[in-house]
Amino acid sequence: MLAHLNLHQILFLDIETVPLYTNFEDAPELEQHYFEEKTAYQRKENFSPKEFYNRAGIWAEFGKIVCISVGYFSPQKQGRNFRLKTFKGDEVTLLTEFKALIEDYFNSPKHRLCGHNAKEFDFPFIARRMLIHQISLPKTLQLFNKKPWEVPHLDTLHLWRFGDYKHYTSLKLMAYVLNIPSPKDDIDGSQVADVFYKEQNINRIALYCEKDVVTVAQVVLRLRNEPLLSEGEITYSS
Repeated sequence: MLAHLNLHQILFLDIETVPLYTNFEDAPELEQHYFEEKTAYQRKENFSPKEFYNRAGIWAEFGKIVCISVGYFSPQKQGRNFRLKTFKGDEVTLLTEFKALIEDYFNSPKHRLCGHNAKEFDFPFIARRMLIHQISLPKTLQLFNKKPWEVPHLDTLHLWRFGDYKHYTSLKLMAYVLNIPSPKDDIDGSQVADVFYKEQNINRIALYCEKDVVTVAQVVLRLRNEPLLSEGEITYSS
């Protein structure tokens, strides 16, 4: 599985998102109305729009990206080196810088973007936020009229499904069953918004995001039956 792929041609990535506003009341009145409509089915009678707003970051219409972490295998004469880089802070700036990286180094037909559940979340979220900010899409995110085998994306969730599209497995569970060491983090995805708005600690979020990128790369190595990365082979940017 995946043995034909060149690891040096894959850009592994993960994003972290938060609601556009600190609180539901801070959003424009019309946006509150649209959020209420959008979430009516999920909320049912259990939550008010205000109570549900902490989940707004999962929709590109009501959320924003606060960091994109990427990782790639850097060619070495001896051994392996997995390098990490994080774009964080202002959304327009980080999206522009991320686009420049892709266009400069990962923009040919042989290159691939890889994430976990990225085909249904990370890739479309990035594309939608770029278009909202009137940033033209790089080729790797232009999917209109492309056949499935022409899409330059890899998704570890899809690889694990083996065609069973009813099946969802979290990255943490995949790491566990594949015996991949998972660092004990002090936050999880549900806490990112609080860390961003209340603690204003973007570096903490970036480190969490980078560790997920490493885990995605480790999953791909495991699916290729190759040795996992050691800590000495990983270069963190933050």
